[in-house]
Amino acid sequence: MKKQLIITLLLCTATLCAAQGQLSLDTCRARALRANLGLKRAEAKREQTDALKHAALWQMLPKVSANGGYVWMDRSVNLLSDEQKERVGHMGDNVQADIVQALHDELDGLPLFGSALADALGNALGNGRAISALNGVGEDIVNALETDTRNIGVAAVTLTQPIYMGGKLLAAYRAASLLDELSGVQLDKEREATLLAVDEAYWQVVSVQQKKELAEQFASLLDTLEHNVQLLVEAEMATKGDLAKVRVKHSEAQMTLTKATNGLALAKMLLAQRCGMPLGSDFEVSPDGLEAGAAEGEATRFATADMDAVYSRRAELRMLRLADSLALQGVRVAASTLKPNVVATGGYMLSNPNVFDGFSNSWGGTWMAGVAVNVPIAHPGGIYSLKAAKAKRREAQLQLREAEEMIELQVNKLGAELELAYRHRAEAESNLEAAEESMRLADESFREGMCSSSDLLAAQTAWMQAESELTDAKIEIAMGRLYLRQALGRNINND
Repeated sequence: MKKQLIITLLLCTATLCAAQGQLSLDTCRARALRANLGLKRAEAKREQTDALKHAALWQMLPKVSANGGYVWMDRSVNLLSDEQKERVGHMGDNVQADIVQALHDELDGLPLFGSALADALGNALGNGRAISALNGVGEDIVNALETDTRNIGVAAVTLTQPIYMGGKLLAAYRAASLLDELSGVQLDKEREATLLAVDEAYWQVVSVQQKKELAEQFASLLDTLEHNVQLLVEAEMATKGDLAKVRVKHSEAQMTLTKATNGLALAKMLLAQRCGMPLGSDFEVSPDGLEAGAAEGEATRFATADMDAVYSRRAELRMLRLADSLALQGVRVAASTLKPNVVATGGYMLSNPNVFDGFSNSWGGTWMAGVAVNVPIAHPGGIYSLKAAKAKRREAQLQLREAEEMIELQVNKLGAELELAYRHRAEAESNLEAAEESMRLADESFREGMCSSSDLLAAQTAWMQAESELTDAKIEIAMGRLYLRQALGRNINND
């Protein structure tokens, strides 16, 4: 909420300044944050990792799914062979034949009437209703075992709950959470990179703009000097050689002014691009922050900062720490392939034909529940994957230590450079004071005829160089402070 309020205020400031045709540093920063495509990509990446984190969480929770299917076959499944159907369908006849055979076996041994008695008893049984009833029962059994399975429909609603997956699901969720946090750090880093880029372009415009103004002042001084020397030549108080020297220097000043004008146009084009404005936009920039940013002793104060606090703020180190944590989760995922997996399932299943009611053409179902267990026994590949994951984590830890050393070196280097920039500015201010005094004295002497035009020209050139060096020193301080703040992990917006 606080960041959104700050950005809103900056955008309002941008609108007011744009109406006046002058852009401040805060205005350019606000425009860049709004227009930068890299920042928008980082925001989209953050949304993606947030969704992946929630997806990983749901992998640990129950999943309910519904499945169904239909199969057509040109033949039904037969539970009895043709021979079995024949025997069961003529159960009564078969029983009668067996009884007659048994009677003959028992009665054929009797004298005179044994065989006839067996035939008579067999015929008596064959004419009874029992045989017919048995035949009917056999036919009913055959018909009951006829399955109409040419059209098969199956449906099931299943609940699956992982119980123990070797720790891979929890590791995956932690990895997804770390990726989400990493994308947030990348978003902050992209925001800082956007601000750094627009600040660099802004101070480049300020530098070239002041160099252009200085070139215009110097060209104006040489215009006046050329005019004065021309009068002296006409009065035979100066030579044409003196006039030629002034004209050469004047031509050089005009060339410098042309280069500054072209350079300013290119610098404005770069700033416009980074602010999301049309490349041909015509605007001015405010150099106010150039003087406000020069605070004595600031480099020393920054250089003595607590490095542990710096390490905690630097986005690169935060990303490397997250990479180390991600590598740890990778180790846990690799280790999970060597551990048992347990999954519980349950649900309700339907089928047609109804297998629970004699394959009748109706829907029938049942509740079901079960547990599946998988125990790895010989997985050499998993062992080597675990070794690789551990080596990757050691690599991430070494990268973190190396980055800490490089950042400490960077902070000390930038602090020393900022100290030198402050000294450079102090020397440039002293040189400018001397150059201004020298030019004033030379101008007075030239007006009184006490010095030549060459002396005045040299004094004016020295003044122009001193002004240019002071501008460079101020820009150097502004950029040095910017780079040092970034190295210390401080927010560029907070000066």
